[in-house]
Amino acid sequence: MPSLAVAQEGQAGAQSATAQQDHSTPRQRIELKDGWQFNLVGPYGEQGEFAAPEASEWETVSVPHTWNRVGYYLSDPETHINTPENIEKTQGVGYYFTRFEAPELSDGERVFLEFDAVSRTAEVWLNGQYLGGHRNPFGRFRLDATDLIRPGAANELYVKADNTQPAEGNSTADVLPMTGDFFVRGGIYRPVTLVVTEPVHFDMLDHGGPGVYAATTSLSDNAAEIALNGRVTNSSASQAPVTVVASLRDASGAQLASWQDDVVIPAGETLEVEGALKVTSPRLWDGLNDPYLHTLSFELRAADGTVLDTVDQSFGIRQMELDPERGFLLNGRPYRLLGAGFHQDTEATDWAVSPEQVDESLRILLDMGANSIRLAHYQHGTPVHDLADRYGIVLWDEIGLVTAWTNARDQVEAPEGIVENARQQLRDLVHQNYNHASVAVWGIANEVDFGPGRPDFLGRPPEEVADPMPLLNNLAALSRELDPRRAVVLANCCEDRGMEDVPVVAEAVDAVGANRYFGWYYGQPNQLGAHLDDLRKKHPDIPVSVSEYGAGGAPNMHTDDPLGGPIDMAGRTQPEEFLTWYHEENWRQMADRDYLWGVWLWNAFDFGTTVRAEGDAQDINTKGIITYDRDIRKDAFYFYRANWSDEPTVHVQGRRYVDRAYPVTDVRVNSNAPSTTLIVNGAQLDTKSDCDQNVCVWSDVTLSTGENNIVARGNFDGDPVEDAIVWQVDEEQANAFRIDSGAVVAANAEVQFGSDDFFVGGSAGSTDQRGGRGRQAVFAEIAGTDRRDIVSSFRQGDFSYRIPAKAGRYQVTLTFVELDQPAGARVFNVAANGETVLSSYDIAQRAGGTLKTVTETFDVVAQNGGIDLTFSPTAGQALVSAIEIVPQS
Repeated sequence: MPSLAVAQEGQAGAQSATAQQDHSTPRQRIELKDGWQFNLVGPYGEQGEFAAPEASEWETVSVPHTWNRVGYYLSDPETHINTPENIEKTQGVGYYFTRFEAPELSDGERVFLEFDAVSRTAEVWLNGQYLGGHRNPFGRFRLDATDLIRPGAANELYVKADNTQPAEGNSTADVLPMTGDFFVRGGIYRPVTLVVTEPVHFDMLDHGGPGVYAATTSLSDNAAEIALNGRVTNSSASQAPVTVVASLRDASGAQLASWQDDVVIPAGETLEVEGALKVTSPRLWDGLNDPYLHTLSFELRAADGTVLDTVDQSFGIRQMELDPERGFLLNGRPYRLLGAGFHQDTEATDWAVSPEQVDESLRILLDMGANSIRLAHYQHGTPVHDLADRYGIVLWDEIGLVTAWTNARDQVEAPEGIVENARQQLRDLVHQNYNHASVAVWGIANEVDFGPGRPDFLGRPPEEVADPMPLLNNLAALSRELDPRRAVVLANCCEDRGMEDVPVVAEAVDAVGANRYFGWYYGQPNQLGAHLDDLRKKHPDIPVSVSEYGAGGAPNMHTDDPLGGPIDMAGRTQPEEFLTWYHEENWRQMADRDYLWGVWLWNAFDFGTTVRAEGDAQDINTKGIITYDRDIRKDAFYFYRANWSDEPTVHVQGRRYVDRAYPVTDVRVNSNAPSTTLIVNGAQLDTKSDCDQNVCVWSDVTLSTGENNIVARGNFDGDPVEDAIVWQVDEEQANAFRIDSGAVVAANAEVQFGSDDFFVGGSAGSTDQRGGRGRQAVFAEIAGTDRRDIVSSFRQGDFSYRIPAKAGRYQVTLTFVELDQPAGARVFNVAANGETVLSSYDIAQRAGGTLKTVTETFDVVAQNGGIDLTFSPTAGQALVSAIEIVPQS
């Protein structure tokens, strides 16, 4: 490969060779962070071919780096980093180049290039020679650079990163994931380090792992035994007699146990050694209760006592088990896992996240009361594992086998290359994270049981539905071979959901997670509990968890009643209040089912994808209970905080719905206080205790014209905790009720309407045909109105409205639009406070046909009970499109 003149005058020169020398070990670590040159050249030809871009085409970047930037919010663009102008969704090839000064070497020292991750694939050249590559987008890999390095001199390093979408015959055809509801970014998105070791060292080429491993094999009240394994490599030309020493120290540095063994390592070989430590009266790693970490040190000593290599690992003494009846057991006792799924991207840096950004995300989830995280849908980096160890967060780790395991429509078996790639990702995952106390299970797949029911946005399903069981059995066996102490798990989507030809994949693993979206994609939340019970009965020996459940929610989109109309699960209508209701009702189904070994909502944060145009976002999955930028904790976040956390929590829902449509509303407060009081505009309302699911509700609270100050005060043993918000009621809304019937989010008009509310019975409908993924919406032409969007929705059936209007005289205007019925097919009566105001009303006859607006106006006097409007059908179903109730002066 030719040398490229990319470091021209004014461009970055060679990186400093300042080593991060840890004086406790002979190893040197030199981070290659700054001064990289990058060129996005797009798709290219043969694998391994190097096409040199022109020098002028390079830009200076720092590593970690990704060239992709995915997903943006439509609302408030001035407050966000991502915009339509800076989005970059290119999938193809990018080249990286840097010059660095290598340290001098002595006595046969070895040099390795360590990449924490390059996506999707990496090919590496050093000083014009091909060094090696890697085909796992998510795992660490190391390359032995000793023979190509120029000690004490400048070196040129080129890396080709390829994130081409896998397809049959292309450069990434066998690199998982094949598909998924997330975007696989390209780049060197985790750190790069030059590592220098002695010729005899702990194995640097053991699937990116540390080369030393430990596991708690037995545990009692008074003792623990820890199994040890180390791989020692001798790169010298002669055999090496060494002593392998392992010691366990507590947090103060005091040694608690040690082991050593004398071995001879043949020249040019790697030898595996095994041992054990016995610890008396151990202090355990006990999740959030006490995430106590020891330091486990492995040391290599030459015959003369010289230290050749050391590796220190944080180590938690603990045992984890899964039981179909008792759930997840930590150190022998039930410890229910509660948390969320987690993707690694943020709006600020996309996949090139810093440890500080990871820490921010984890602290947010800890504040919510989570004790577990599902790291979806691929191997995450070292920082999240280190932090989880430190904080006591239990992790579900998994590989990138998502939905599909073939890339041709007529394939019925996983191609050999894809099988091997899945096995490679699993080896990397286990070796690199084996020593982490926080890791509980190894996940081998997500939703590979879709069968022919695969969603359109994930690509057309295959013509022949492949059987995933051979691949799953293969991976499960490998996982048990690599780590027999951790359970093998997967997340399924579809078993017993009434779909045909769905493979039952739960039998392949030790425990299962159910991704279930009752109330969002299908069914109702109250069906979830019975469904889970049926799964448990069907697989009595397989522990069951809920690995995903969720709904979209836009924090700037609001409804007065989350059940007032249809939610658009594939489109824009996704108000925040529905997200809150969804989580409240789903948690109701899971809270007391103690056999569930874990519950992970989907998702912790909004995340980038390229298959969605939903809510207030483009290319963002809005199921997060925190926004992509980490700035907004949606109301659902505080619902879980009030139920999962012991921290005092008082939160008034609806703070972003400031300009209220109605002068009367329910006030909902998430509170885990023994008692909670509501104060509205200085007036104290009643105090509530023992609120259902820690959601306290004050019904029909009257708001004043102008600014309304809402304060909720929780009493925690005499120590009050308050939350305060401000709502606004404009003069036009004062004592008026303008209802967009059948709409969960009110349409815009010249005067503010509220979404459908105050109804009893009936169902919502629309004259329009909704759009969604890949489908255009069809909007009906409605004659006789300048409020087309308001009157296009309706409520129909046998129903009533109970309007909490204060005493007085009101003018009521009802708007009707006949959808498709001829005269005589739909006939109904309308009564106001029990008196008939419209008798044998026929919309089609009155309007002169369908899709024509007709209005009826009458006066009504509200007593203390407000106004009741009753719609009673005599033929077909009653229907109303809009209701306006305005006080008479």
